[in-house]
Amino acid sequence: MADLARMSINQATTREQHSLAQAITAYTQAGVPGISIWRDKLAACGLDEAVRMVNDHGLRISGLCRAGQFPAADAATRQANLDENRAAIDEAAALGAECLIVVAGGLPDGSKDLPGARQMIRDGLGSLLPHARAAGVAMAIEPLHPMYAGDRCAINTLSQALDLCDDLGDGVGVAVDVYHLWWDPHLQAQIKRAGERILAFHVCDWLLPTTDLLLDRGMMGDGVIDIPQIRDWVERTGYGGLIEVEIFSAENWWKRPGDEVIRTCLERFKSNV
Repeated sequence: MADLARMSINQATTREQHSLAQAITAYTQAGVPGISIWRDKLAACGLDEAVRMVNDHGLRISGLCRAGQFPAADAATRQANLDENRAAIDEAAALGAECLIVVAGGLPDGSKDLPGARQMIRDGLGSLLPHARAAGVAMAIEPLHPMYAGDRCAINTLSQALDLCDDLGDGVGVAVDVYHLWWDPHLQAQIKRAGERILAFHVCDWLLPTTDLLLDRGMMGDGVIDIPQIRDWVERTGYGGLIEVEIFSAENWWKRPGDEVIRTCLERFKSNV
């Protein structure tokens, strides 16, 4: 059973119910100690107001979502993406986020060159790291399920993400999200390899049948992922950070009242994480 003192809710879990200000208030009132913030909600709130509210409520920020999307068909777009990523680093620093989540990006428009996209990801991360290091922001590469390789993220296994970490050095680590990684037969060994480079740990569940590859994540305990087993592997590395509930659910949890979603997250965190 997971300790509620280590719980965070990713703002996406109630993105249809709450603004950032509303989420901060609702999570705090429910006794949730952490939040992961999305940049679109942050922009609507305003950075200064968000910093003030987070500090006033004593919330920890398990992550800022997100940086990445490095591959592009032309140099000008790649540069614009880098500039946007530098802005994300500055926001993460101002918020005191424990990491900046990196969803690296998929194939450029019209491309079938997957190795080339992965090289753009490596180059983009490498060019950002000096800025991130200077700002004191840890960048967490989040491998996404292979179904997203074409459009969202060409880094699809923990092994690939850790290879990037080995190549790039200090200031970059990984986010372990059970939704994206539970299927990997090498997951236990790669979590052990990750060690102290695990910067974030995300939980939800994989439903059967899955009706939408992006927007049908399950509440913990409603699917087929052995979340406690993966948590045990993660914690054997020494990870003691926040455990973040991140649920995209267009036809279920996003249609329910926010307080019901939060209450269910708390219950399932205690019984199924």
